[in-house]
Amino acid sequence: MIYFAHRGASAERPQNSVAAFKRARALGATAYELDVHLLRDGQLAVHHDYSLLATTGRDTLLGTLTQADLAQYPLLNAFTAEKCTIPLLRDVLPVVRENLACLNIEIKNDGNYYPGIEKVLLDELHAQAPDMLPKILFSSFDYPTLARLRALDKSVRIGRLCRAFDVQEVLALGARSVHMNQSRLTPEIINACHAHGLQVFAYTVNTQEDAARLAALGADGIFTDKIGFFLSTR
Repeated sequence: MIYFAHRGASAERPQNSVAAFKRARALGATAYELDVHLLRDGQLAVHHDYSLLATTGRDTLLGTLTQADLAQYPLLNAFTAEKCTIPLLRDVLPVVRENLACLNIEIKNDGNYYPGIEKVLLDELHAQAPDMLPKILFSSFDYPTLARLRALDKSVRIGRLCRAFDVQEVLALGARSVHMNQSRLTPEIINACHAHGLQVFAYTVNTQEDAARLAALGADGIFTDKIGFFLSTR
């Protein structure tokens, strides 16, 4: 099983913060998952929701901000006294580079909310971390986003995030993997994926019982908030 640190060690530090990825690395993580948005000034920020309400207590849309604005929106931190802010992608890449096996970058772009984010992301990675590109797995719930990404670069690794499974849709993307909520995964879906050489990754899995059940079904990996728990007991 591959264990992805979901938004870093998000059960121990503010999710998607530099502190969360540093903690995950310290716990032994070599696979990570994060989410990217496009700021108003063209910078890529690491954050899950479009709104900052859940993470900062302020209902502001991330895409309306610039890099300079981020310092004004400290992340709520129930874990430590450390002040954490929303990082840029380029702040996180050096943290996860050491011993990296896989970095799953989820592109937040429902309905093409951030036109051009695919090219901005590829350009950023080519400039900041070309050595990491073979280890990066791009995913999104937005199919056209992944199709545009594939059109820009035939060599990128794609994971299809989906709520309803369609193997032909996945194969048309040239995807490597299928990512689904653990509650939606069935033996039939997993078998169909494996029959076409696709890996299957389940989210968000935080108990040994669920991990064991998914492993028995044939899942290839899980996304977990409790990365230290799984790495210390595997």
